Amino acid sequence: MPSRPENLMDPSADLPEPLIIPRAEHPISRKDIDREALKVMHRLRDAGFSAYLVGGAVRDLYLGKTPKDFDISTNARPGQLRTLFRNSRIIGRRFRLVQVFFFGGKIVEVSTLRCRSEFEEGDREEDEVLAHNNTFGSEAEDAFRRDLTINALFYEIENFTIIDYAGGVADLNNRIVRMVGEADRRIVRDPVRMMRAIRHAARSGFTIEARTWQAIIANLDTLRLCPDSRVRDEFFKDLHSGACAPWCRLAVTSGLFFILLPCYDGIVSRGPDEPSEQSRLLFALCQVIDRLHADGTPLPEHLLLAVLLLPWAQARFNFATLPAEGREGFARTLRTEVDSHLEHLNVKRASKEEITLLLANFPVFARHGAEQSWPAWLKRKSYFSDGLLFLQLYQEALGGAPANHLAGQPDPLPSSPYVPKSPRPRTGKSRPARPESRTPAFSGKKGGIFGLK
Repeated sequence: MPSRPENLMDPSADLPEPLIIPRAEHPISRKDIDREALKVMHRLRDAGFSAYLVGGAVRDLYLGKTPKDFDISTNARPGQLRTLFRNSRIIGRRFRLVQVFFFGGKIVEVSTLRCRSEFEEGDREEDEVLAHNNTFGSEAEDAFRRDLTINALFYEIENFTIIDYAGGVADLNNRIVRMVGEADRRIVRDPVRMMRAIRHAARSGFTIEARTWQAIIANLDTLRLCPDSRVRDEFFKDLHSGACAPWCRLAVTSGLFFILLPCYDGIVSRGPDEPSEQSRLLFALCQVIDRLHADGTPLPEHLLLAVLLLPWAQARFNFATLPAEGREGFARTLRTEVDSHLEHLNVKRASKEEITLLLANFPVFARHGAEQSWPAWLKRKSYFSDGLLFLQLYQEALGGAPANHLAGQPDPLPSSPYVPKSPRPRTGKSRPARPESRTPAFSGKKGGIFGLK
């Protein structure tokens, strides 16, 4: 395979000619591409437009994985796409996309190739975060707009070739995560890119390239400039990626973890030294999260966040010394701190209340779990099933049996044969008139009801 040219990463250089990889030299086959995505690409081609499979779909297919989404880029404008695909709609503000709908609720997203103007803007906007830009461009410009080289690949169906402008194929072969362009500038322009770099490295077991890694460490604070909703969405993608444990280790080492959950600053060590008890528990709990994801039983938001906050709560409140009763003051303090620590993640108030309830009652469940006895008053609580599962997740992290998602669920009622009621025989008699004492809801008499006309 041809090596990666040195000047591809210089955003100030002229756009390079692409590396074209013929079908015989790459592993991507049409049979692995979603049928509806192929339909969209063929219709675009037949209408005289370009059609490329782009982004994560090309990356995953190259690595032998099944992509979650099959996104397509084209030189057709959104209005032209809307005309070509009647079963579609236009979405987005910052950049408009077209969603094409298919039977069964399947959606294929089609975007117009974007321009490279991010690199061409002057010093006036050097430090601007997420500058608005809705202009269209070429394949090369679109490739250099993307976050990582391994996400900047195009697959076209005319000749079944991969088009590589940014050296993404070489980085896939070398198992490297690298930022497209100048890493510092790209992160400043959109700090969420550092979260994506760490997530892709964790999911694929890749190494983050040195300049990209240093840019992440140097620009961590810029993440606070992003909208809470974007940070929250990326954070939950990390937790539900199936690689939460390796992500957590990379996030802790880089310092990103302490931007997302600042309560752990001073509790979990960033360095390679011997991990603390809380660090070991945190990483073990993340492995439990990954196990549940692999089993197809991911945790709901409140349980997921409660699991992540458990090592902090143990260190902060020393659960081992808390009495079983008289925890009202502790619960109030816990509620205030949970609310403060999760405020920047845009967590719903109802979820924060459930998280507080799980953490506040954890010492009770731990004590009765050790005694293997559940008092009737506790089993009647509405939070018993969640609390029992929460305890089992903790016990699994310590080397116990796998947690049971059905823990604490009420036993099903015994089934009994259904005997339909026999209908009453019709007598043919008319229903008796209502008694006069029953006042109608509305009256035509003068004065109306209650004296109202």
